Amino acid sequence: MAWDFSTDAQYEEQLAWMREFVRDEVFPIETLSLEHDQILALIKPLQEQVKARGLWAAHLPPELGGMGFGQVKLGLMHEILGQSMYAPVVFGNNAPDSGNAELLAAGMEMTGREDIRERWLAPLLSGSIRSGFSMTEPNTAGSDPRLLKTRAVKDGDEWVINGGKWYTTNGSVADILIVMAVTNPDVHPYQGSSMFVVPVDTPGLTILRDVGAMDHPDVVYGQFGNHAEILYEDVRVPADHLIGDEGSGFLLAQTRLGPGRIHHCMRWLGQSQRAFDMMCERALSRFTHGSLLAEKQTVQNWIADSQAEMHAARLMTLHAAWKLDQVGASASRDEIAMIKYYGAGVLHNVIDRAIQTYGSLGYSSDMPLESMYRAARAARIYDGPDEVHRQTVARHALKSYEARDVPTDHIPTRAAAARIKFADVLEFLEAEKV
Repeated sequence: MAWDFSTDAQYEEQLAWMREFVRDEVFPIETLSLEHDQILALIKPLQEQVKARGLWAAHLPPELGGMGFGQVKLGLMHEILGQSMYAPVVFGNNAPDSGNAELLAAGMEMTGREDIRERWLAPLLSGSIRSGFSMTEPNTAGSDPRLLKTRAVKDGDEWVINGGKWYTTNGSVADILIVMAVTNPDVHPYQGSSMFVVPVDTPGLTILRDVGAMDHPDVVYGQFGNHAEILYEDVRVPADHLIGDEGSGFLLAQTRLGPGRIHHCMRWLGQSQRAFDMMCERALSRFTHGSLLAEKQTVQNWIADSQAEMHAARLMTLHAAWKLDQVGASASRDEIAMIKYYGAGVLHNVIDRAIQTYGSLGYSSDMPLESMYRAARAARIYDGPDEVHRQTVARHALKSYEARDVPTDHIPTRAAAARIKFADVLEFLEAEKV
């Protein structure tokens, strides 16, 4: 099977424009201490430029207000956008809104309900509303969503939701939440969960707090990018707030998470490249112990290893994106799992080496490396911990093999079989020797 990651010349021009645009227009915003609403006002002209270039909300099909890019094009795009936390917002595909838009679109396709477009999808794409994805629970293993305890029970023309969630990104600033809950505990867990749109002003919904984390330890409630803990107590929503069919929660989640992991990995590569650029610049600038850091073998090894790891991660991710375009998420499960844990490791390694190259300056907040490093640690946890993805890959690999009392490549056994297989020829060769 041939692999083709190429893109047309016109899109290559778009990528070149994006690289320059993100570097010159988006990077400077990072240094400003502004509230989220101020940031949105500042970047609005930038968003208009993105729309004029035909790059807005590229993850959705044209009929839903996007550009209909495949995963390879999206991957190349996200590699550029991943260099700055603000770039995805400028391009209209920031998490969790982009993934939630894909969920709503999948629900529309599943049910044919056009009302979803005007009620939630169009406002989400325009930026007039914000969303959160409320799936992870504080008292169950997030790596095993079969253990979900949040329940939704049908009561006439309403669903009644009870449970607790946390790490709902942007939950405290969202207008709507997409909540995953068990609707039928009597069937297999993969068929018993559903997703709902829940407006945050619904009675019974309480935002308990924003959870402090390694990347934001001194959390201030109600800031964009925070992760909320939320309590749902007899929260009633109309029946038409169900997304997709009842019991389709896991199917919808995979629709969201498969491409999302590819986008994460490409954004991580963008972050890795930015750290790599900083490391190389420092290596050529810092003189110590008689020579530049660039002339030290250890630093050269860091640069070479980083380059190789990034190249490998990039090829793996583009291949996963290509396969997802060709055969869908289910058939690409192993490739997506591999890039998730491999890419997270590369991200950590490259940033760590860059910090070491800068020494105390890299550890300080005068450089962006320390905040990049703290944020990178979460990459090994969210969207499924690395250990679960490794287990998935290993289990699928092992299915192609079977246990044997005698190893297949046991040389004495193979030699005996070879003597039997070639008995006539061996007899002839022995006779010739005489």
